[in-house]
Parts: sequence; structure tokens; C-alpha cells
Amino acid sequence: MNASMLSYMLFSLLLLSVQAQRCSVGEIIRFTTRLLEESSVSCPCRETAASSCSCLPIAEPGHELPCFVEGTEHMLKTNTSSNAVLARLNQTFQIQLDRKLCESLARGDQCQYKTKGNVTEFLNKILTTYQAINK
Repeated sequence: MNASMLSYMLFSLLLLSVQAQRCSVGEIIRFTTRLLEESSVSCPCRETAASSCSCLPIAEPGHELPCFVEGTEHMLKTNTSSNAVLARLNQTFQIQLDRKLCESLARGDQCQYKTKGNVTEFLNKILTTYQAINK
């Protein structure tokens, strides 16, 4: 391996670690895992029928942040989980969206999705998204 290849690899690793820090990856993974442990809501989401189950947006790639903001706001309004943890998570997503952090997760301010899921599916989407950044 030559010196230029080594410097390129080190620079790439540095960029990835900066991206992970700016995205509050560790904090989001910790909070989301906690909410998943607390969540007993695994009912099926039915968008058309009247259901007590929350239907939350499962974001399209590049539109995760606006959908995470929208979904956590809905969860706060319907009081589905630990409010302190959920409020912190919502605030973190909102800051990332407003300050244009984690650019790969927010190509715009609008939540775009093709499907909706229940609370567990929504939280798992958050978890897998931020775990992918953390790798």
C-alpha cells in the first residue's frame, strides 16, 4: 500500500467518524434501544381501519430525518412511550434536520414514504438507519 492510498483511507475514516459524531449516532441508538425495550406495541398498523395502533411513516432512503421527526412527534402526541426519552429523540432529529446535519438522511424537509408501520417497526427503522452510519 503506498502513502497516498494510506492517507486516503485515513481521511475517509476521519470523515466517517465526523459524520457519526454530527449525527449523534451513539445517543440515538441508545435512546431507540431503550424505547424498543419499553414498547409493547406490536399490533399491526392498519391505515384504513380505525385502530388504536399508531401508523408511522417508514421512510424512503434519503428522507429518514423528516420522517423520524414526524413519527416521534406523533408518538409524543399519542403518549405511546417514555416521554422524556422520546422528547429528547425528537429534539435531536429536529436539530439534525434544521442544521442540515446527517445530509444523507435528509435530501429535503418533507417525509416521503411508501409504507407505514407500527411503533416497533418505526423504531427498528431508526435503529437500523443509525447503526448503518455507525459501521
